[in-house]
Amino acid sequence: MKKIIPVNSKKELTAFIDFPHDLYRDDPNYVPELFIAQRDLLTIHPFHKHNKLQGFLAYDGDKIVGRIAAILNNSHNEYNHVNDGFFGFFDCINDQETANLLFTTATNWLKDKGVTGKFLGPVNFSTNEPCGLLIEGFDSPPVLMQTYNAAYYAQLIEGFGFGKDVDLIAWHWDGNNYDDKSVRLLNALQERLKRNNIIIRKVDLKNFKEETVKLRSVYNSAWDQNTGFVPLSDEEFDYLAKDLKLILDPDFALVAEQDGKIVAFGLALLNYNEIFRTIKNGRLFPTGIFKLLFGKKKIQSLRIYALGVIDGYRKMGIEACLYGTIIKNYTAKGLKWAEAGWTLEHNTLINEAIIAIKGDPYKKYRMYQKQI
Repeated sequence: MKKIIPVNSKKELTAFIDFPHDLYRDDPNYVPELFIAQRDLLTIHPFHKHNKLQGFLAYDGDKIVGRIAAILNNSHNEYNHVNDGFFGFFDCINDQETANLLFTTATNWLKDKGVTGKFLGPVNFSTNEPCGLLIEGFDSPPVLMQTYNAAYYAQLIEGFGFGKDVDLIAWHWDGNNYDDKSVRLLNALQERLKRNNIIIRKVDLKNFKEETVKLRSVYNSAWDQNTGFVPLSDEEFDYLAKDLKLILDPDFALVAEQDGKIVAFGLALLNYNEIFRTIKNGRLFPTGIFKLLFGKKKIQSLRIYALGVIDGYRKMGIEACLYGTIIKNYTAKGLKWAEAGWTLEHNTLINEAIIAIKGDPYKKYRMYQKQI
């Protein structure tokens, strides 16, 4: 007999976080999330101050067979003038009855909160965090801060009546197989920018707090036209920045600045998932911490995580300079491959720019929606 229980206790939260480890135990491409990071995300993240989330576990007898979180993102609804709800942290055995039970429970929770618009997902919590269902590219592990799921998930989600909202594309470069035009023209592009008093520099980690204030403004304005975008609050951005600072390589954290004003930034991250996939059940202790500390030098890949330019500074060559500098440093460090993503399928400007430097669209994620 299947049943659903809400996640309220520490024990239930641990079971909620750990369920995917059992589900994907035999999948070589699965990467466990760090337990401490997931626990904090679900409990103390600043998101919870203004929004609501309720996790649910599905049981078949005494065995967990699925999980889901119903998410009321008030910030999204206020910013976009809608009354939508979301689902996230969805994992399930290949059983439509179990999936339907999870989605119905999440739907009813959102209805009780007054949601009358669309039901969207998967997101963990919004498009500022990992989101989208993997629908193409199951032959390799996800890179840092990207989602992963079994191929049958799409059938379960569509079986409940969800339809496509938008697709998200991840791009791949293998070794030196990229168009190095942006690298070859780097000096000329930078000289042209200097005539407008625009310089490309590394993020100043010694004055990271001050940099964060400037970067927050750029982030919230550079991505404000993206589907599903929600501006990050000061606390949310600081939380993200604090986490990212722990793994930042200054050679891949760049800003474009004009007369002291940051007008763009590009951020790439070493793919720590190469280490995380070896840390059993996402537990850093007792041995995982050593894998993390000593594995950094063995990382062979990079994720271009974010590249944004504020309105009024686009098409000036800033994007090419940021990409060019990242590629130059990527090559110098001897990394073997890189991913950029995700990008929206209809973002023609950025997608054509990536294709021009021989980016290969090797993974695709889908956001789903249905009427509540």
